[in-house]
Amino acid sequence: MKTTRFAVILTVINLIVLMSGLFHANSAATPEVAPVLRCRELYLIDDKGRTRAELKVTPAQPTLKMPDGTIGFPESVLFRLISSTGSPHVKLGANEDGGGLVLGGDGGYVQILSRGTNFPFVKIVTKDGREQLIKPQ
Repeated sequence: MKTTRFAVILTVINLIVLMSGLFHANSAATPEVAPVLRCRELYLIDDKGRTRAELKVTPAQPTLKMPDGTIGFPESVLFRLISSTGSPHVKLGANEDGGGLVLGGDGGYVQILSRGTNFPFVKIVTKDGREQLIKPQ
């Protein structure tokens, strides 16, 4: 009789412990996903530690001399995709007066640019330096 009573009490205690464990597991809050990631630069790195993609805000460069002779470059957002050899094959940029895209590879590159009051253009440059400029008529 005492053994049966002890077994019943032990079973009831085990059920209470089990039920409290189940209720506790169900009430545990799932980790909340951050709705926004805030940063100035974001890099994707491959298995060998090489940067393969960049997304960043670049500061204004008021004294930078541009290829067309103008001085200064505004703050911009820049996105680059980089090959395993370190060459940026895709470059996309935007700032307050326009944007540009460069697609490059071993054979040369293509540049599409629409900035400021100048007409947009497409420039194609081959590996050996030959280039073709396409502008609206």
